[in-house]
Amino acid sequence: MAKVIAPVAAASGQAAGATWIYRFEEGSAAMRDLLGGKGAGLAEMTRAGLPVPDGFTITTEACLAFYRNGRALPAGLDQSVRTHMAILERNTHKSFGGREDPLLVSVRSGARVSMPGMMDTILNLGLNDQTVEGLAVLTGNPRFAWDAYRRFVQMFGKVVLSLDGELFEHVISERKRTEGVKNDPEVSAEGWRAVVAAFKSIIERESGTPFPQDVYAQLFRAVEAVFDSWNSKRAIDYRRFNKFPDDWGTAVNVVSMVFGNMGEDSGTGVAFTRNPSTGERALFGEYLTNAQGEDVVAGIRTPMAIAELEQRQPGVYRQFVEIADKLEHRYRDMQDMEFTVERGKLYMLQTRNGKRAAEAAVKIALDMVDEGLISRAEAVRRVDAESLNQLFHARIDPNERFEAVATGINASPGAATGAIALDADTAVAWAKKGRAVVLVREETAPDDVHGMIAAQGVLTAKGGATSHAAVVARGMGKPCVAGCEVLTIDSRARTVTVKGTTLHEGDAITIDGSTGSVILRGLTLIPPPSELPVWLARFLGWADETRRLDVWANADTPEDARRARELGARGIGLCRTEHMFFGEDRLPIVREMILSDTPEARAQALLRLLPFQREDFAGLLEAMAGYTVTIRLLDPPLHEFLPPYEDLLVEMTELRVAHGERDARYLEKRRVLDRVRQLHEQNPMLGFRVCRLGIVYPEIYAMQARAVVEAAAALRGRGVDARPTIMIPGVGNLREMEFTAEHARATIAQTFKDLGVEPFEIQVGTMIELPRACLVADQLAGVAEFFSFGTNDLTQTTLGYSRDDAENSFIPHYLDLKILKEDPFQVLDREGVGALMRIGVERGRNAQAKLKIGICGEHGGDPSSIAFCDALAIDYVSCSPYRVPIARLAAAQAALEHTGKREGADQD
Repeated sequence: MAKVIAPVAAASGQAAGATWIYRFEEGSAAMRDLLGGKGAGLAEMTRAGLPVPDGFTITTEACLAFYRNGRALPAGLDQSVRTHMAILERNTHKSFGGREDPLLVSVRSGARVSMPGMMDTILNLGLNDQTVEGLAVLTGNPRFAWDAYRRFVQMFGKVVLSLDGELFEHVISERKRTEGVKNDPEVSAEGWRAVVAAFKSIIERESGTPFPQDVYAQLFRAVEAVFDSWNSKRAIDYRRFNKFPDDWGTAVNVVSMVFGNMGEDSGTGVAFTRNPSTGERALFGEYLTNAQGEDVVAGIRTPMAIAELEQRQPGVYRQFVEIADKLEHRYRDMQDMEFTVERGKLYMLQTRNGKRAAEAAVKIALDMVDEGLISRAEAVRRVDAESLNQLFHARIDPNERFEAVATGINASPGAATGAIALDADTAVAWAKKGRAVVLVREETAPDDVHGMIAAQGVLTAKGGATSHAAVVARGMGKPCVAGCEVLTIDSRARTVTVKGTTLHEGDAITIDGSTGSVILRGLTLIPPPSELPVWLARFLGWADETRRLDVWANADTPEDARRARELGARGIGLCRTEHMFFGEDRLPIVREMILSDTPEARAQALLRLLPFQREDFAGLLEAMAGYTVTIRLLDPPLHEFLPPYEDLLVEMTELRVAHGERDARYLEKRRVLDRVRQLHEQNPMLGFRVCRLGIVYPEIYAMQARAVVEAAAALRGRGVDARPTIMIPGVGNLREMEFTAEHARATIAQTFKDLGVEPFEIQVGTMIELPRACLVADQLAGVAEFFSFGTNDLTQTTLGYSRDDAENSFIPHYLDLKILKEDPFQVLDREGVGALMRIGVERGRNAQAKLKIGICGEHGGDPSSIAFCDALAIDYVSCSPYRVPIARLAAAQAALEHTGKREGADQD
């Protein structure tokens, strides 16, 4: 059959010679982008000779033209649809809108990727007051005909007219009550006739227009509704969560109806060729007799397991098993299939690569390699790296039924449930008594770390995915929901209010850091595995054989380092030493150091801190024996170690009222307040911090460098292969690099001399986190022995966005308005930050050819950013411990992608 060519129309933007519509026999699996997953699947099954109802697909290009045309069908599409409906009438020997033998169709969405339940479907289209009578006579089953009609009118009202579904459900409930029945299949023909009349009255009353009797008016409005559903809120939210582009559009499949609700020899079902939760190689699915597909999805009736079909209709079951096996071998992947049985005859309505849990994805990939269906490289490509996140965190039991009353930023994955604790000390106290707690704060500060350690998870009203709470929680493997702006915390009343519901400190709450959901009660959780499962270790071993990039971890404690090593990290790319200063036994000494008036007094306080730092570094170095541990010298502004200004004012006022201004405690608070005021900055992130601290107060960095040498020397004396390196933060010009590196190396040399040990290599490098550092990388490389891109701050300083505020203020609006495609603090900005990184790599290696370069920002665990790092040919990525498996797989996938591109270029 010749293809129908749409006329050129300026409004549609359609290219000359393009085709709006393809019949199923004209398409193939290779046309997924144009026909959508469902259309491509129907086409491929038709080509394979499987029992598929006749029909055609309106392309995704038509959807995009619909939006360019002001949400109206583009010129020429209506006539093309009419032409293909005429072909469908001839092939089925039915008449669309005809009374004697009416042709009915379904209108179904189908994007290029599976988006289950996100877009709309309409069944039984073509029924009206005339054709329903013809269908009743033709089938000899008036009850079936009127049931089909009420389903169509109900769907049309909900999907096309956007009416409240409860309006229709109420009518059905009243009808069942009137007839004294419990289930829909028990309602009589006359009952459904009455329901249809009520439905039409609802539509006219609520929409202002009667239900359309013209079947082409029904069809065109249904096509428009499916196109419209591409930009429904749920579809947009789903795309954003899965990082699917908005400019793909959806196809529309017009399929001649087959009916599963024609009696006990009819039915409908959904099945997978393998278990999508466990990966088990066995048919998995559900089937409903005397039902249409919507009944399975909607949960109106309880379906039976697919295996029961073997007892009820053994011939149909055998045929379905054969088809399932054929499809899996044809696609070489687990298939998700929809089917209908009409009066004992099987019809296939859909096949697509099935959605699966992370565990199932890995196990299916392993099994298919063992079965000879796919190669190891294909197995590595097939598993979504980000999905591995599911395997290392507690998750909400899928049997739980709950409503999320609020949503914040999904800052650190996993679920946590426990009693609300409104401050860090309370969290610690309750945790010591064995009570599970969730730390709930307006926002966290560094001195909340002990509470975060004690808590099961963290919930904040402010902050984003790179806020303090998020970064620290990810490093600890703790769930975190940040920036939940509807959260109101009353620290004096010790209450939390969410959308009018008030909870008290100690009440149960559940958070899901994977989705950002907040649930105002306790839920049952499924714990993560205690160690890397054998099957996952085998799979990641294949990834390790493939990848070029090394994978390190960001870790601040021996526990984090050990966990990272167990998960496959081969080094520590970032140890944040500031987190070590917040321990209860050392914070007072740190504050004493900050309050010191002279270098001598400061040195005395630092001398007391030295043993703590030495112990901290020794634990990390021993946990990572044989691998590099990169220790970043002190980074944050000093005021972060002092009490908040407002708290000090309140405490001073209370002391003055109670004891007078000569009280020693009052005078001490005033001294601290004066120092806080002195250290106060309008923009502390660009103020007195990073290497500037080490230049103004070189004794701080000297103490840390000495502690590194002493810890490593002691371990090496015991035969432990300790490999420390020292990283200077925030260098922006050559003299900063020279000054700090010279002092660090002088301290290292002096410490070796003081200890009387043979010197061993301790490299001194820098963290590249300023645009200027990228531009003068050739100068810095003359002094630094390695670079590590700190992309959190590099993103902040490049874009001029405050990472602590942007994600809660304008970034969500920028994403909605398409000003940004991705949150740049979660996915690397390749055009801006990436361009600076490229300059830094090129200029750094021009000056020092073998310069080791890594990345230690949060982007080090993001698969898209890892692919960019592989293309830059840097040496390693460093990420949170629990993202190490994700990084291992993403690095392998990046290597395969770049190898494929190189091979393609060679062939060209």
